[in-house]
Amino acid sequence: MPEIDGPIANIKRLNEFMDRHRLAAVVARSGQNFTYLSGIAYPGTLARHLDLPDSTRGVMVLWPRHGDPVIILNKIAEGLTRRDSWVKRVELYEAYTESPYSRLCKEVKAAGLERERVGFERNYVSAAHWAEIQSILPHLEMVDCARMMDEVRWVKTPGEIALLKKGADLLDDAYLEVFPTIRAGETERAVHSRLISSCLRRGANWAHGILNSSTNLIPYAGEGDTVFRKGDVIRTDYVAYVQGYPGHQSRNAILGKPSAEQQREYNITRDIYRMTIDRCRPGARAGDIYEFVVDEFKKHGWEYKTALVGHGVGAWWHQQEPVLARGSNIVLEEGMVLALEPHRDYWHLQDMVVVRKNGPELISDKFSTDQMFIIG
Repeated sequence: MPEIDGPIANIKRLNEFMDRHRLAAVVARSGQNFTYLSGIAYPGTLARHLDLPDSTRGVMVLWPRHGDPVIILNKIAEGLTRRDSWVKRVELYEAYTESPYSRLCKEVKAAGLERERVGFERNYVSAAHWAEIQSILPHLEMVDCARMMDEVRWVKTPGEIALLKKGADLLDDAYLEVFPTIRAGETERAVHSRLISSCLRRGANWAHGILNSSTNLIPYAGEGDTVFRKGDVIRTDYVAYVQGYPGHQSRNAILGKPSAEQQREYNITRDIYRMTIDRCRPGARAGDIYEFVVDEFKKHGWEYKTALVGHGVGAWWHQQEPVLARGSNIVLEEGMVLALEPHRDYWHLQDMVVVRKNGPELISDKFSTDQMFIIG
């Protein structure tokens, strides 16, 4: 990992929101917010402890409005954290014998914050841990900051956009490498393994996603023994993470020459997807973009049943707010990065764009979707 001089997170926006919500500090416990504020994307087993709210080896960042942040962690994660994080202060607790929240409370008190208003992610701090903190620091005003942190994260810095672009390029390079090698008679499992391998070989920290044949009607059941045949459409929906930030695109391919009907359906999907991207400008309402997609599909006699048409992306987990879903009142802002994916059945195109006042900026631009990708 290259040396990082300082945070790429939107600290200016964080400070503004902390002032608005009268917070003396925030505690980042979730994978999204820990990665965002610490600058480190844990691998493997260390990563799972970020995703499990009841973990006995939990790690967190105490980020005061004034003063230096501190990471609370156990010795098992110490070496990697000291090497890679831009947060220089680290405080250790004894894993399996000492509560990480007991150690956090000591740091809150040492910082003089035990009577202040501090934000916690109520959706990632278990009820037992919430009660533990209250019992140790009864005068601490604990408030939920999960939604506030979503809003902080959804406007990206140039450094974040650069990492998202790096992930997007890596993933498209993997698609361009593997798609031409697919042959009739191969299983979904075999092709999926080559795509994941390509992502890892190119520098992804980890990758996941789906790949299935148009004959497979349960796309999220895992890549199995379904065999590709001539004329099958290949659907993909992958994520490749670089330093915790995702490249996230969906691409279609077809084995052999497409039929006239397949070509017609691809063209309809492509055109609606591009019109959807064009509507992603500052001031647009997320729910209105969703309804636009529903109406456009209806013009072709297709019912749009998917729960969303796109979503924000960010550190650690690719699907974040704003989610472009029915009824959402979120208003798009300059600098948001969205993954747009209005799709139907196995026709699934997806790209990442930056919301700009002069029109959306495509950052996943290495794979052309002008025409269907034909294999053979």
